[in-house]
Amino acid sequence: MPPAGSAAARRPPARPTNPLGAAALRVRWDRVGRVALLVVLLLVALAYVGPARSLLSTWQASNAKHAQLRDLQREHAVLLQRVHALRDPRTVQAEARRLGMVRPGERSYVIQGLPRD
Repeated sequence: MPPAGSAAARRPPARPTNPLGAAALRVRWDRVGRVALLVVLLLVALAYVGPARSLLSTWQASNAKHAQLRDLQREHAVLLQRVHALRDPRTVQAEARRLGMVRPGERSYVIQGLPRD
């Protein structure tokens, strides 16, 4: 131990040295900034996943509805043709005869045992 009053006794005790060195104590702000930017970028990308999935499912549903609309439009056109055909008295009479109807005063005959074509 040094004598009291000597220069060595007035010096503060030495700091313990870092085994990793002084460079390990410094914060690398450029790396911290890059990591923070990467985290923010990932969060923004995750925020777009839900709306993108919703957009895709809506687009698929829209395509399905358009296909259904086209089918219904075709069926509507066929039914309109049928309505126009049934407004013709000859078509109505032919349909009635096919169903086995007769006019008042007519006699209906059923012939059985005819050879098939």
